[in-house]
Amino acid sequence: MIKVYIEKTRQDAKIPVYAQDYDAGMDICACEDIVLDVNSTKIIPTGLKVAIPEGYEIQIRPRSGLSLNTRLRISNSPGTIDTGYRGEIGVIMHNSSIINEGDFDITEKQNRQGVYHIKKGDRIAQIVLQKVPRIQFVETESVADIGKDRGGGFGSTGVR
Repeated sequence: MIKVYIEKTRQDAKIPVYAQDYDAGMDICACEDIVLDVNSTKIIPTGLKVAIPEGYEIQIRPRSGLSLNTRLRISNSPGTIDTGYRGEIGVIMHNSSIINEGDFDITEKQNRQGVYHIKKGDRIAQIVLQKVPRIQFVETESVADIGKDRGGGFGSTGVR
């Protein structure tokens, strides 16, 4: 178990916990009501600051149900919180709706296009502590001579 120190910047912020013993991530919650208009992006505040141990990062990742059931997407997924960052954790959320079919609460499982309402306490993302190995680049004249080049890229291996 790795200790990560956490500070609540708002009294009613929720400290993340694992839902199940073997979960990789912990849900993180919005600490205020937010309205995400059609095709808009906002930073959702969490009311939390962390002190991450050296050699680690915290990744902000989407919650699968929120991605499946809404048009909301985490814009920089996964988001990285570096060891040296001590500001409030914010989740950059984008409403990918392109038309407005109405106003929706994020708990509705309809995946409809429109304005989404995030309420204080809603679980909006998950966080995962990840070890970050340090790398050292070694410049070479050609990487083609090192190992085997499988070729292709960007879908070159096909779909089936």
